[in-house]
Amino acid sequence: MTDQAVDPGRVRLSQGTAAEDRFLGRARELKELCADIGRAGLDTLSGRKAPRARVLLIAGRPGSGRTALAEELVRRVADRYPDGVLRARLTEPGGTRVPVERAARELLDALEAPAPAGAPEDELTEALRTALADRRVLLLLDDAADAEQVDALLPDNPDCLAVAVSSGPLTGIADVRPCTLGGLDTKSAVELLSRAAGPVRITVDPRAAEGLAEQCEGEPAALVLAGGWLAARPKAAVADLAKQLHAETGGGTVIGRALRLVHASLPEPAARTLRLLSLAPAGLVDPHTASALAGCSVDAARAVLDDFVAHGLLHAVASPLPQYEVPGCLHPLLRDLAETHDRPAELELARARMLERTVRLLQSCRVITETDSPRARERLLGMPRSLRFPSPRAAADWLRLSRPALLASARLAVADGELDTLARRLVSQLVRAVVAHVGTRAAASDLYVLHGLVLDVAERRRLPRERAAALLNLGDLDARTGRTADALVRYRAALDAGRAARDPYAIGRATESVGGAHLELGDYDRAADWFGRALTERLARGERADAARLYGRIGAAHTYAGRYGEALRNWRAAVAGYRKDGDVAAQARALGEMARVQEYAGRPEESLRTCREAVEWAVRAEDTRLQAALHLRLADSFERLGDPASAALHRGTAECILDEEAPEGDPELERGASACEIRSTPAED
Repeated sequence: MTDQAVDPGRVRLSQGTAAEDRFLGRARELKELCADIGRAGLDTLSGRKAPRARVLLIAGRPGSGRTALAEELVRRVADRYPDGVLRARLTEPGGTRVPVERAARELLDALEAPAPAGAPEDELTEALRTALADRRVLLLLDDAADAEQVDALLPDNPDCLAVAVSSGPLTGIADVRPCTLGGLDTKSAVELLSRAAGPVRITVDPRAAEGLAEQCEGEPAALVLAGGWLAARPKAAVADLAKQLHAETGGGTVIGRALRLVHASLPEPAARTLRLLSLAPAGLVDPHTASALAGCSVDAARAVLDDFVAHGLLHAVASPLPQYEVPGCLHPLLRDLAETHDRPAELELARARMLERTVRLLQSCRVITETDSPRARERLLGMPRSLRFPSPRAAADWLRLSRPALLASARLAVADGELDTLARRLVSQLVRAVVAHVGTRAAASDLYVLHGLVLDVAERRRLPRERAAALLNLGDLDARTGRTADALVRYRAALDAGRAARDPYAIGRATESVGGAHLELGDYDRAADWFGRALTERLARGERADAARLYGRIGAAHTYAGRYGEALRNWRAAVAGYRKDGDVAAQARALGEMARVQEYAGRPEESLRTCREAVEWAVRAEDTRLQAALHLRLADSFERLGDPASAALHRGTAECILDEEAPEGDPELERGASACEIRSTPAED
């Protein structure tokens, strides 16, 4: 049997090692679609400029080759759109509608124009339209569920083009003429059979081939499945397949009958593996996923997946990793086969094995970054060789390429509700792996989704401690993106959950976070009050470092409110706390802030003495950035006092420190020196 890779959904074939896509038929449809790009719309006819991108709609049943036609159209006209092609799938393989905000965020990520984590749909779609306002792009929206999805993602730019693929008309979008697909013409259908099954039997019995094509109703997906069945049976005649397909009594679509015929002809282990692929998240499969689902070795799973590709049941994804995709038209049919042939307990067990394998891969992905930890190295060596990554770079690449499947796996696990313990472990390990490889700031959007999933499970299972942790994490992300009012609501809810769980850590963190939100909102009295409550809890538990930090936060709130006496008392307490705790650098920073408050209070001489003391402690701490920042502050103070010579002396000292620390021509350290300050100036200064 020749090496063939066939995608039934897209009718994209590559035979042998040439890897050359060849598109079949649809010449009339392609011509009409290309002509429709330049067709005058209703706005143009009325003398107005089109306000939005032109939409071309390709409508057809799953398996009709609608995505293949869209991709071929994109290939032919892509050179007219110099800013590239953007793709988004708007329906999950299982039939679930993709939320607009998720699709918009993925398109923004592709444009390298990320939006704030947790941003609502309106903000994301507006950001997308802004990003596309001065670009000329081609947007392919595959498997659109409804007109609202497409309309929300359309650029307000007539220089862009949107190609939408759907099962039917998208009523509600103006000036759209659908290109409705039926079956392939007989010549193209027979050619597709010939490519999939080999040309000999098709040439020998052309009448039977035409009859089989007619029996498949010209549906590309059914033809590819029929060709794969013939390719696996070199001695079978085309007429034999036609008879079996005619005798298939299961009913349903022709694609369903062809799939049942292929499924029945497979050995039982392979047939079971095929059915279980309906559990794969987002229809994405790799050898580890198939291995866990089927309960076989990774090598055996990969061999089976490659056979499925050759039979037209899967298509290989262009990726550095071995990845495969279940065609959208086959996914619901495989799910029906699984529900018919497998008991619910067996399906649940397979799903649990898949989630457990994903958890262990994520553990391995995270542990390999902890190269300095002997315990981590020991844990890594204790894992099976098939689960280990050869290097941190390989683990990072796997995490990046598997991201869509991992996020989909987390969403499905939480939505299922039957394996919440595994779902919580999966989300926890995914958060840790993403933070280890990408960092909290870069992964904020994914983390917002994951913490939201944790919150869903915690509320469903009534787990107040996990609920408090999820709310705190979501509140932090809201606060970082400027949604302080939303963050405050999260923090108050986290405080209630922490009290219900009797978790002192959650209570203390939530109490302080409520104060921080009030401070950010400019409600300094409430901020100081909440910081005071948090301070009382820290002092009761003997947590000196946190107590010192809270004294500083109370001092900052009083400073912004203009209550300099209260601010100084709290900053002195912070200095004393850091001194007792032995944190020299924090003591120096607190002294620097105390000097600032003294200057605001009209006590410049005290401010200078305190700032000099802060410099001495910064020297002891060997914190050169802080030293430079304090010398610059002294320079500013002397300038305000009318002593330019002393100001120049301290400014020169700061410049010398920066010159010694920073590489030549690197301004980062100088910018970092001023960043050492907690706040720049009070609001009224």
